[in-house]
Amino acid sequence: MNTLTASFKRVVLLMCLIAAGCPTLLADEEGSELLCEVEVNSSRINNANKDIFNTLQEAIKEYMNETKWTDAQFGVNEKIQCKLFLNVATYDDATGKITGELQIQSQRPVYNSTYTTTLINFKDNKIDFVYQEGEPLVFSEQDMQSNLTAILNFYAYMIIAIDFDTFAPNGGDPYYERAANVVRLAQSTGETGWKAFEDTKNRAAVLSAYTDKATAAIREILYNYHRQGLDQMIVSVDKGRATITKQLETLKQLYDKAPMSVCLSMFKDAKLDELVNVYSKANMSEKESVFETLYAIYPAELTRLNKIKQEPEN
Repeated sequence: MNTLTASFKRVVLLMCLIAAGCPTLLADEEGSELLCEVEVNSSRINNANKDIFNTLQEAIKEYMNETKWTDAQFGVNEKIQCKLFLNVATYDDATGKITGELQIQSQRPVYNSTYTTTLINFKDNKIDFVYQEGEPLVFSEQDMQSNLTAILNFYAYMIIAIDFDTFAPNGGDPYYERAANVVRLAQSTGETGWKAFEDTKNRAAVLSAYTDKATAAIREILYNYHRQGLDQMIVSVDKGRATITKQLETLKQLYDKAPMSVCLSMFKDAKLDELVNVYSKANMSEKESVFETLYAIYPAELTRLNKIKQEPEN
């Protein structure tokens, strides 16, 4: 991927969308905004026809990569890189019911570099749907076609919303709204993983973490961390890193207000290892300060956090 072009064009797209409030074309290519890899792992399932899992994998891949999720058009180099890894836990051959866990990952390029940064690395443990081999996956914004398509719709919109948030302040607003509509439709069915307050990490909780006022600062953090931090490090490493340090302080303030919010664990799973590299060239005083800030939020991650304080190898 030409990361300079991809990053710049994504910024242009978002500025136009926000300023004009209308669909904006970046390129003539049709198709999804996503470049989504899909893997379905059925190794835990015995005595079943494995063809259905191959069919399911191809159906999900086609659905994610051919559905138009927004009013914008992305060229090939602007597509959002993401991956869905479905680990099947149970399968009922008679009913077609599948349960398991879904790992959702997404990345975006860092301006003027060959580096891509992780935006989402989240595992949904409440995957439960019915699928028959060869069943078409039908997209609809108005109706819930199936629990499987609802899950895919929700994460497609969250991937896009979070990606757009990193390029422009509140850039993801339209797609959080669409994700919220998916949640509303799904909640009326009583399916697993959608109920408000069912647990702190289900899909309703994920949406709330990015849209409720109490935790909305996570979106400002995402913008400043990426657009004003990582993207600026090519110009000034120290200036970009200082911006990231301020965002970690804001993250601590968010933790003080909502310590159980799933956005905190999502930030950790996406960013903790990256932060080791961000502060590899920082002075020891800065390393110690960042360590203390993060340790207050993630005390169970001492081993990983200690790496921030290590001196880089020559």
